[in-house]
Amino acid sequence: MSKNYLAYLFLVLAALFWSGNFIIGKFATLFQIPPLSLNVFRWISVWFILAPFTYKEINNKLPYIKKNWLVISFMGIITISTFNSVVYFALNYTQVINAVLMLAAIPAATIVLSSLMNIEKTNIFQLLGLFLSIIGIGTIISNGEIQKIISLNFNKGDLWMLVCVISWSLYSTLLKKNKFQLSQFSLIQLMVSAGLIFLIPQFFYEKAIGLEIYFDKVFFLILFYVVVFPAIGAYYCWQKGIEIIGPNRATIFVQLMPLFSAVMAIIIFNEKLELYHFIGAIFILTGIYSSNKKIK
Repeated sequence: MSKNYLAYLFLVLAALFWSGNFIIGKFATLFQIPPLSLNVFRWISVWFILAPFTYKEINNKLPYIKKNWLVISFMGIITISTFNSVVYFALNYTQVINAVLMLAAIPAATIVLSSLMNIEKTNIFQLLGLFLSIIGIGTIISNGEIQKIISLNFNKGDLWMLVCVISWSLYSTLLKKNKFQLSQFSLIQLMVSAGLIFLIPQFFYEKAIGLEIYFDKVFFLILFYVVVFPAIGAYYCWQKGIEIIGPNRATIFVQLMPLFSAVMAIIIFNEKLELYHFIGAIFILTGIYSSNKKIK
């Protein structure tokens, strides 16, 4: 398998795992699991799972890590502490479909940031791919009816999702800019270590306002999914994909999330498969194909 195709596989898996995170995140709100506390337990679990596999490399590369600690910490704060907590928080106020729609802005923001930081130049195929995939997303979320997009009500949760757009775009861009000499899991472990410093106060904040976690079967099932798939699995796949093909080409794979979310809704909630799902999927996939073409 060529490196490019391997990158595509990693990025598709990352989008799939994160799509499930939105579904599970919504379930968590239905079972009244405090969103910030869920995120704290999620990343504490990830830290302990990764520690036995990463401590040797981290110990051996301490001088390199100290040299890059500022940017690694910043990436941990904008993803582990900010992005994930805000997603779970926003889902208390908005629908899954609105949240995923807001994430459709990530590729555009990443392309702009990559250009500003002189990391990658944007080409016509990437812009065309972005345009086609946005049409595809619009088709899926509107059930093929333009009026539904016009009448979408954006609420407090949707505005919070804008924070996610900016933080994730910045993370993806910094990931390519720095080309860290660390394994994917060690980089995740270091980001989690920095992120947890800002996560712990979130847990005590929710306790202070009377939100409690009940350690029942539902909580542990949700925790298992968010730890194994959207945390460890998706972060590894995303970072590996960006390392191979760069942020501009990789970021367009975020547009698969509305498609995967629609498929999951059909499977989990027995929603009906409609023609607009196929039309939207064709636009999204065509957009991804176009954005990964190179100008000769």
